[in-house]
Amino acid sequence: MGMKQCAVALLAAGKGTRLKLDGPKALAPLLGKKLIDYSLEVFEKFTQTASIQPHIGVVVGHEREKLENYLAQNKAKVETCLQAEQKGTGHALQCFFEELPHMWELPYTLVACVDTPLITEEIYSEMFNKMNRDDSIQGIAVTFETPNPKGYGRIKKGDVGFQIIEEKDASASDQLIKEVNSGLYLLKTSYIKEHLYNLNNKNKSGEFYLTDLFREDQKVETLLYRDESFFKGVNDQIQLEDCRTLLLKRKIASLRDQGVLIVDSKNIEIEWDVEVGNGSILEPNIHLKGNTQIGQNVSIEPGVVIKNSKIGNNVNILAYSYLEECEIGESSQIGPFARLRPQAHIGSENKIGNFVEIKKSQFAKGVKVSHLSYVGDSEIGENSNVGCGFISCNYDGSKKHITKIGKNCFIGSDCQSVAPVEIGDGSFVAAGSTITKNVPADSFAIARSKQINKEGQAKRFIKKKD
Repeated sequence: MGMKQCAVALLAAGKGTRLKLDGPKALAPLLGKKLIDYSLEVFEKFTQTASIQPHIGVVVGHEREKLENYLAQNKAKVETCLQAEQKGTGHALQCFFEELPHMWELPYTLVACVDTPLITEEIYSEMFNKMNRDDSIQGIAVTFETPNPKGYGRIKKGDVGFQIIEEKDASASDQLIKEVNSGLYLLKTSYIKEHLYNLNNKNKSGEFYLTDLFREDQKVETLLYRDESFFKGVNDQIQLEDCRTLLLKRKIASLRDQGVLIVDSKNIEIEWDVEVGNGSILEPNIHLKGNTQIGQNVSIEPGVVIKNSKIGNNVNILAYSYLEECEIGESSQIGPFARLRPQAHIGSENKIGNFVEIKKSQFAKGVKVSHLSYVGDSEIGENSNVGCGFISCNYDGSKKHITKIGKNCFIGSDCQSVAPVEIGDGSFVAAGSTITKNVPADSFAIARSKQINKEGQAKRFIKKKD
């Protein structure tokens, strides 16, 4: 039996009150992404592998505009539907089909909660394979065993199917059951259509439970897992941190499998979308964030922060450098204590030294800016050397202007370029110069005050100590 199309109901209407964060629960930050991103990412990976076309509907509620705007900005291939009042998970599924009636035409419906970010594509695969093997199954609930089932719905087996008894409605004997509900379900859509509007809210929560679709007299089955860590939910900041810790462990394990040397896994931050090439060495206390891409055989020393940047092969980034939205060419050295701000494009075989700040600048191959300089809105050609204490004066109080330095130039220490200004290829600028006019190629430029020596006058200026 083929299963080429499937409705996906992602329940994301919750406020997440216990998280105490601004915005809906689905947008809680988690290892460089939002909570909802993990569900959407695993759907995409699974359905691509299994050749299934998902039709994803996100059930929104609290601060829906923020969530819908986020999904639109990130070009997520989803539809949304509103659960205006929080009347339970059964009510959420009713809203799903009422606002997205075309979902009724799809043979299967997958129901997942946005606050379980650790579920893997392998779990989805096992659900679908189990359903494919037996066409008589009407629904599958993923379950797990836990020594501490408090707070979870208990799985009570019957002769044919089973029922899920919520914590508030569980008897003393029911509460002893160790197999519990994960909140992940796969059902035949025709079965949902038959039973969804027969749900009632005669329970201690006064809600319509989606779990009541599973009944002892129906052909519904469980898919039991022994490892409960896959199903950790996020309801407060402690649980959010627990999930972050487990995701980070997965990330580190994946990178190590790819040949990345991580010196101290307990003291490193690597966000989920970061890529690192084999042979790279990551020392303790570094933070790799956002969509950062790091090449092969890169060495990163302690204290380095890199955000949304691209690092070429064979780069050395020395301690306590801060890189944001920049690009580093291969075989370059950065730092220590360097700051590269957005749109800094550093070519191959560059040397950017200590206490150098670079912003919105283009460096060609072989450029050296070794120490104590600020380079902003600048272009520097191949093999040029910029001495200590150089400043590109790019801002006139109203607009930013560009400094252009050609190839094979030597800029002496303690120089300033007052932009807009160009220094031609092969030029030499003497130390202590303030360049306000263009320098032609192959020129020597000097712009400093004449030195005057007044012999024997030092005593007038040197104060004697008391």
